[in-house]
Amino acid sequence: MGTNRLQQQLAFLVEADKLKNILRRTLLTDGARRENSAEHSWHLTLAAMVLEEYAATPVNMHKVLRMLTVHDVVEIDAGDTFAFDKSGNATKEERELRAAERIFGLLPKEIDSELRGLWEEFERHETSEARFAHAVDRIQPFLQNSATGGGTWRIYNLSRADVLKRMDPVRTALPQLWPVVLDAVNEFYSSPHSE
Repeated sequence: MGTNRLQQQLAFLVEADKLKNILRRTLLTDGARRENSAEHSWHLTLAAMVLEEYAATPVNMHKVLRMLTVHDVVEIDAGDTFAFDKSGNATKEERELRAAERIFGLLPKEIDSELRGLWEEFERHETSEARFAHAVDRIQPFLQNSATGGGTWRIYNLSRADVLKRMDPVRTALPQLWPVVLDAVNEFYSSPHSE
């Protein structure tokens, strides 16, 4: 049993390495290239540690970090669905559920249950940890878009209302950061390059 358990764990880790090949739409802050989902997950865990003091309610940081580490693993099969892709978002939940079953299913049963449970909690946004993690998941690409002169907002000609709607979790879970979001969005949408 011990050898099989280890083989399952190692197989999952090898599979998880594929997250490095999943490209997101968001540009790195220097604009040189698009980030991959593994880089995104790492940056989120760092952002969560740095921004914990701004959480609207206290959070269990150990749980948040574990949640953020696994939240995009399903993208190995489902791909990264761009937040503003209406047709992609119509099938996202179904694709991600299938992916979660296969990928977390590589693990021994109790680890599968634990990690999949963290992924599901993140997706539901019902706990203070999930709401904080969700807000951090909005702040990270926001910082990249701000650093790249609007990044995906500009590239995909997104409206101010769409960007603010996407950023709304920050308003409630990281309220002290909301004025920063509003200032940056307002500045971008009042400048000539946003047209």
